[in-house]
Amino acid sequence: MADYTIYGGPSEDWLAVEADVPALPTGLPVLEIQKLTNEMRSKKAQDAMVALADKVKMQDLTIQSRDGYALEVRTYLSAEAAAADAKERQVRPIYLHLHGGGFLLGTIDSEDATCSNITLDTGVLVLNLNYRHTPQYTYPTAWHDVQDALLWIHQHIDELGGNPNKILVGGISAGAWLAASLTMEMNRGRIERLSGLPPLAGQVLMIPPTVHPACYEPQQRRLREGLVSSYVENEFAPLLPRGPRSHVPDPQEDDTNLNPGNATVEQARVMPPTTFGVCGLDPLRDEGLLYAKLLTEADVPTNIHVFKGLPHGFHSVGDKLKSTPHWATVMHGGIRWALEQPQASDKFDVTVW
Repeated sequence: MADYTIYGGPSEDWLAVEADVPALPTGLPVLEIQKLTNEMRSKKAQDAMVALADKVKMQDLTIQSRDGYALEVRTYLSAEAAAADAKERQVRPIYLHLHGGGFLLGTIDSEDATCSNITLDTGVLVLNLNYRHTPQYTYPTAWHDVQDALLWIHQHIDELGGNPNKILVGGISAGAWLAASLTMEMNRGRIERLSGLPPLAGQVLMIPPTVHPACYEPQQRRLREGLVSSYVENEFAPLLPRGPRSHVPDPQEDDTNLNPGNATVEQARVMPPTTFGVCGLDPLRDEGLLYAKLLTEADVPTNIHVFKGLPHGFHSVGDKLKSTPHWATVMHGGIRWALEQPQASDKFDVTVW
C-alpha cells in the first residue's frame, strides 16, 4: 500500500516566498476572473518573450473542429532549425502542448514563453493548442478539441515537417488531464476518429489530475490503510486548494477517458514512455503518483519526479523561487527522454527535487 506523505509539508524554499505571492482574483463573476487572470498570464509570457522572440519562429494556424469551430494553434521552432529547414527540410518530432488553468484559464499568448523554451531546449516542433474553456464550453468539448488537433497534425504532417511516429503530447494540470486521457484512449484504439493512426510516442504529465473527484475511491484503496489522501492533507494548500470540478460530469469509475488513473494494469500496458512532475504540497499529489505506480506495474517506461514541499503550479511564481528552474528541467527532459525510446523498469523510482 502506498504512502506519499513524505513529500508533503511546505518546503523552506516555498515558505521563504509565500507571503509575497500575489493572490489570484476572487469574489468576482467567473468571466471577470477569467479575463483578468488571462491578461496577467499573457503579460507575464510576453515580458519573457522579449529575450526569446528573435530565437524562435512562430506561426499562427487554425484547426477546424468537428463542430466547425476555428481552434487557435501556434507552432514554435527555433530560428536556427527553421533556417536549416529553409535549405534542407528536416523531419522532426512534434510535441502537442496543452496548457493548464482548470479548464477556465489560458490563451494562445499565455503559452508563448513556455513553448519557445521547449523548442529551444529540445529541438522539437511545438504545437500549442488553445482548446475551448468553461464556462462557455463544457465536457466533452476540450477533450474533442484535443482529439481533433491530433487528427489535424497527422493530416498536415508533411507541411509541418513532422514524423508521424514521433508525436508526443504533454500538459500542465488540466492540460495534463487532457493529455493523459488522449494517450490512454488513443493508444487503446478507442477513438474512432483516430483509428489507424500511429500511437502516441510519449507523454509528459505535469501536476496531473488523473481521476474525477467523484471516482476517487479506487485511489484511496491503494493508499496505506487509515492514511488520509492528499485531497485531505492538502485541502487548503496554496495556489490550488481542493475544489470542485463541476464543469466535468460524474463518470463511472472505470471510464478511462475521464479516469485514466483508474485504469487496470492490462489497460495501461499500451502506454508510451511517460514523465511525471508531481508537487508534494498539492491535492493532486497522490493520484499523480498512483498513476505513475500503475504504469510502472504495467511495464511502461516511467520517469517520475516529485517537487517536495511545493504547491501546485509553483513555477508560476518565477525566479523568486529557487526551485522554479527544476520545472523546465523535468518537462523538457521528459520530452528528450521519451524520444530516446527508454526501456521499462519494474522499479518505482522517484527523483526528488
